[in-house]
Amino acid sequence: MKDTILIKATELFLEQGFKSVTMDNLANEMGISKKTIYSNFANKNKLIEESTTHLLEAIAKGIDAIRALKKNPIEELYEIKKFVMVHLKDEKSSPQYQLQKYYPKIHSLMRKKQYEIMESCMVDNIKNGVTLGIFRNNLNIDFVARIYFSGVTSIKDHKLFPLSQFPITKLMDNYLEYHLRGIVTPAGRHILNTIINSNQE
Repeated sequence: MKDTILIKATELFLEQGFKSVTMDNLANEMGISKKTIYSNFANKNKLIEESTTHLLEAIAKGIDAIRALKKNPIEELYEIKKFVMVHLKDEKSSPQYQLQKYYPKIHSLMRKKQYEIMESCMVDNIKNGVTLGIFRNNLNIDFVARIYFSGVTSIKDHKLFPLSQFPITKLMDNYLEYHLRGIVTPAGRHILNTIINSNQE
């Protein structure tokens, strides 16, 4: 029952936001009593904490599976972006913003875990791109990996990028292209343009 509650809670948090979903909402949605929820999770904070951990673990496994396919690094980043967006339900309810505003300790912990997942992935991705000759060989790899993470988290600030003006899927596409155009070689640019053109068809 605990796993079932966790899966449903994660789904609702992503769809409606961490603050918006109450324990009553979750109980009604599942057709169970609040007592059942509280017998598995001491309070809402604990449920949110375990929910974010569960979500990040699922994302990390998915990213590992994509990396195992050994696609070229540019294609790999587009596949990862697509996978993460599906898992985060396109972040229509701004769950990360609500998490940061109302549950700052959990948000801080989640951001730390996100960075840990991203760092090895991005460093390996850039190194592979350099080896294949599609990323420039004079890159400061640690800098590029960190600035990418910094940008990905910053563009989720809806004061800077209001959803009405910057829909999240388009925003992520624009950011990924912006990142890649700064590090590709001419050979990499050809691959990037091919992917962008095929995505627009």
